Amino acid sequence: MKKILALALSLTLALSLCACGGDTTGDTAENTDAQQIETDVVEIPEVEDLTSTDTSTIPGVEDGVLTVGMECAYAPYNWTQTDDSNGAVPIVNNPGSYANGYDVMIAQRICDTYGWELEIQQISWDGLTPALQAGTIDAVIAGQSMTDERLAEVDMAGPYFYASIVCVAKEGSDVASATGISQLTGTCTAQTGTIWYETCLPQAAEVADIEIMPQSEDAPAMIMAVESGTVDFICTDIPTAMGACSTYDDLTILDFSNNAEDNFDVSEGDINIGISVLKGNTQLKDAIDTVLAPLNGDIFNAIMNEAIAIQPTI
Repeated sequence: MKKILALALSLTLALSLCACGGDTTGDTAENTDAQQIETDVVEIPEVEDLTSTDTSTIPGVEDGVLTVGMECAYAPYNWTQTDDSNGAVPIVNNPGSYANGYDVMIAQRICDTYGWELEIQQISWDGLTPALQAGTIDAVIAGQSMTDERLAEVDMAGPYFYASIVCVAKEGSDVASATGISQLTGTCTAQTGTIWYETCLPQAAEVADIEIMPQSEDAPAMIMAVESGTVDFICTDIPTAMGACSTYDDLTILDFSNNAEDNFDVSEGDINIGISVLKGNTQLKDAIDTVLAPLNGDIFNAIMNEAIAIQPTI
């Protein structure tokens, strides 16, 4: 699967999904126009202090450094910026650039819990699992869904987010009034390597008069396809949709979650977002799960809202 950018959403959800990415680079600022995931006011708990825990025998963090791979181009999950504002972390293999976003916030929370140093490496979506298997990185925190296919290659901690699948279209367009996937019309696309393109759009094509166009290389390309009118709608996840709509105010989100009979049919693993570690590295997986265990969907949403508020323009 790949990743994508973020699009704006204003719906109450019990989120769940798969994830992917794109190219988001720039200075960040408070995004006062960004719509947020609606949730009750939730206080994000303080980081638990487990710095006295001996982690010197955990594979990958024996040196006290957790090296994390991500695209750094998939807002609001992760993006690249030019300074260290809002808690951004230097990208070690891209000097002068800094990573930020929901994934960085979660990674920093894990490291703060154990007193580890956080190191970010920018790696293309297709290169993340190979880099993990080669020992270049210790974990992938990049909006990856916990699919059976992925779990055959890596172990995954989490979930650390639940993201429902939605569509995005131009406001006022013929497809913008659709209330279920059977009412979708026109041309469409999604990011390459995602269940959005490989599973969800084919499901819609079985019941709707749509034409699936070639897959988009990354999230920015996917979003630009609908913004430019190249396609009539795209399929993605809620955070990515929220990010896109925050950037382009002529886009709207089509959420069919209240129409169970006419919605995408995906498994829990497709919509649960997890953290990949090397297959068999149960010690690191368990350490990460210890940090995630006290957090719930509302807390994840609150942290995601913080990321959406500071994301750069897509």
